[in-house]
Amino acid sequence: MPEIGETLRDARMRARIDVSEIEAKTKIRAKYLRALENEEWSLLPGPTFVKSFLRTYAEALGLDGKALVEEYRLQNEHPSDAALEPIVSRPDRGRSRPAGARGGGRGSGGGGPSRAYLALVGVVVLLIVLLIVGLIGKGGGSKSPSQTANGPSSTASGKASGAGGGKHSKTAQGSGSKGSIVALSLRATAPVYVCLVDDKGRKRIDGEELRAGTKTSTYHAHRFLVTLGNSSVKMFVDGHEREVPASSQAIGYSVTTAGRKRLKLGNLPTCK
Repeated sequence: MPEIGETLRDARMRARIDVSEIEAKTKIRAKYLRALENEEWSLLPGPTFVKSFLRTYAEALGLDGKALVEEYRLQNEHPSDAALEPIVSRPDRGRSRPAGARGGGRGSGGGGPSRAYLALVGVVVLLIVLLIVGLIGKGGGSKSPSQTANGPSSTASGKASGAGGGKHSKTAQGSGSKGSIVALSLRATAPVYVCLVDDKGRKRIDGEELRAGTKTSTYHAHRFLVTLGNSSVKMFVDGHEREVPASSQAIGYSVTTAGRKRLKLGNLPTCK
């Protein structure tokens, strides 16, 4: 079967289409399209983006995108060591014991308690529960004289506190609402792909590759969604440095004033 890059290049040449036309049609940058044709997978942000870009490029040329993605998986993705471990049968914990080893209960033959005995126990338990519920109900329904006497005053004081503190309580509740703004900036320690989108859908960093030492502006929004092609970047949230754990594939976060939340691979913004 022809190589993946050769298949894409031949189809584009036969159709007499320039890379710039495919870039305009698919919104995938020309340098990534050339990387696909040359099978330079390391120049792409990560395996997730390779498969997404590959499918989009193939379908734009009228090819079977799923087949090319499957070919890429077979050539470049290998099963983990855990998947290659042999399956070892575990001892059967549910193996039944001999009839003589079963614990004998009430009734004939040691086969467990009889139905009559179980019914009697159930009736006794039910009576005890009803008795407890009745005692609790009687105790909770009565009010002491002091409680009765203090009832109006406590009610009045409750209304007064509610009238005077209503604005303060609403302000306190509002301070924890989604109106809080978070500040975010990035600094690349090595070349890294970055896609940064705010809560209004604006692309603050539109799928750019930052060079080592590059520090971005400080952006402000209620929430950010960010995709990093690798872990060669430091993240600053509200002025505090946040390390990005080492990873060989794309990493995504949702960032708010409450903190960072790791995104699943299928939910990463792509800035296409």
